[in-house]
Amino acid sequence: MASTEDKPANKEVTSSWKDSFYNPRTGEVMGRTASSWALILLFYLVFYCFLAGMFALTMWVMLLTLDDYVPKYRDRVPYPGLVIRPNALDMSFNKSDPLKYAEYVQHLETFLRRYNDTEQEKNEDCPRGEYFMQDDTEDMTKKACRFKRGFLSLCSGLSDTNFGYSEGKPCILLKMNRIIGLKPRGDPYINCTVKRDTQIQMQYFPREGRIDKMYFPYYGKKAHESYVQPLVAVKLLLTKEDYNKELPVECRVEGTDLRNNDERDKFLGRVTFRIKVVE
Repeated sequence: MASTEDKPANKEVTSSWKDSFYNPRTGEVMGRTASSWALILLFYLVFYCFLAGMFALTMWVMLLTLDDYVPKYRDRVPYPGLVIRPNALDMSFNKSDPLKYAEYVQHLETFLRRYNDTEQEKNEDCPRGEYFMQDDTEDMTKKACRFKRGFLSLCSGLSDTNFGYSEGKPCILLKMNRIIGLKPRGDPYINCTVKRDTQIQMQYFPREGRIDKMYFPYYGKKAHESYVQPLVAVKLLLTKEDYNKELPVECRVEGTDLRNNDERDKFLGRVTFRIKVVE
């Protein structure tokens, strides 16, 4: 049982502990008066406002150095990659079952909507074989050359809405990635080969898989809003001997100075995909 002498000591400890939070005699809260707390809060308010102002000023100065139409640094990817549509590097389907290739057909149809005549009539009918240079124009909005889906002939989806998949002779669309200011030298074209001893017949649209110079250079997403990449369609003319086999196909950009043999980047100027058609 606690002695009567311990009780006053306990009261003093409790009183001291409470006074550390609020002292009713001096009016201090956690050891500081109201005026002291006000000065500290004012200091931190001014301090953080100053930091926020410095950050905003720095961002404003940085944004002044940027161009809304052209990126400041464009040396990261000097050469374009090559991509295919449908967006699948491994394709397998049964040509007798529409449900098996419906996804590929729908993907191609959706992708080609921007190439419809109603959209492309808004663009320019440019002279072939020449770069469409617009550097000297004061208008920052650039014009684009027409690429109608009809240029893809049998792979346009107009005469054959199944893009050849129903007959086991599928169409594959290829395009180069956009790079601002790119002007490929020479006469670029797409060439595809099957990685096996016996090759298969292929049809290219436009003729010989050519990519005309009039679609270069590209001026950026904001300046070139109506621009669409030129396409090359490859129709694989498979026969019964080719069915039920996985065929590795490699396509490259040829006839130009664009790189297509970089071992560190398998998609630089080339693309490899596999396709299997089941009868």
